[in-house]
Amino acid sequence: MVGEVERVDRLERLTDLVLVLLDTRRPLTLAEIAGSVVGYPEGEQACRQAFERDKRLLREEGIVVSVEPLPGQPGQVGYCIRPDDYYLPDLGLTEDEQAALNLALAGVHLDQGAGQGALLKLGGMERDGPAALAALPSLPQLPTVHQAIRDHAVLAFDYRGRRRVIDPWAVAFRRGWWYLVGHDREVAERRTYRVDRMSTVELAGPPGSATSPEAFDPGALLDEGPWRMGQEEAGVARVLVDAVLASDVEGYLGSEAVVERHPDGSVVVEMEVANVGAFRSFVLGLLDHATVLGPEPLRAAVVDWLAAMVGGWRAGATG
Repeated sequence: MVGEVERVDRLERLTDLVLVLLDTRRPLTLAEIAGSVVGYPEGEQACRQAFERDKRLLREEGIVVSVEPLPGQPGQVGYCIRPDDYYLPDLGLTEDEQAALNLALAGVHLDQGAGQGALLKLGGMERDGPAALAALPSLPQLPTVHQAIRDHAVLAFDYRGRRRVIDPWAVAFRRGWWYLVGHDREVAERRTYRVDRMSTVELAGPPGSATSPEAFDPGALLDEGPWRMGQEEAGVARVLVDAVLASDVEGYLGSEAVVERHPDGSVVVEMEVANVGAFRSFVLGLLDHATVLGPEPLRAAVVDWLAAMVGGWRAGATG
């Protein structure tokens, strides 16, 4: 019971702290904050420790407490929350669009309730609504990833034993996982990473240090092929498709995937493969109208799998 009271008291203190720091027209000293917000302990050292803990917690929740020098008081600082750092800009939503937003957040929740805070910032109203239809997993990596995307800042993280430095473009939820799309500076190419497999995630540059395309559809980038959704660095596959299915494959992959056109109507396409199983399924779906040309390890993997399937079928037939 005591622990529950302490949690409630701290929540009230944090709420009051945010309101006080948002409402002030000038940075407040620690003494002024302690005098305005109920719940801070007596004694400068204890009060400062409690305030630093609160400030850190607010930062983890995405609320930036600015530290600014006090005019006419050398060496002294004050604290405030800038409205521009806290409130989202007016999106100009109509009543119908706001209602659609309310319905979307009522039907799909982040598993730690983060959607409600965003809804309130967008002008929504917290009310009883329909039961959630789905819950999206919230990962500890996501706040830093979102901050990097919002600030156009370079992002660094460990992934499959290597340190990656990325210009982050977008993050999206697909097939039960969160994915980050961005430009990998080491390989100088676009890459997709599963967020839950990223570790030691941190900002690697100030706001504005990253670049991104002026216009792109993150959903389209993630939906362009399941063979790109994985962690197997199999490279770029070259596949020969005969004239029977050439136009169908080009329509599915896009004309930019075609690297060779032959007089007989066949084409050679290139596909970046990060999931060998999904690539194999795509190629086998083309039956005898497609041939994997390379790279050799990927071609061998497909041939070996087919050989094993045929061997298993023959063994079953003769048994």
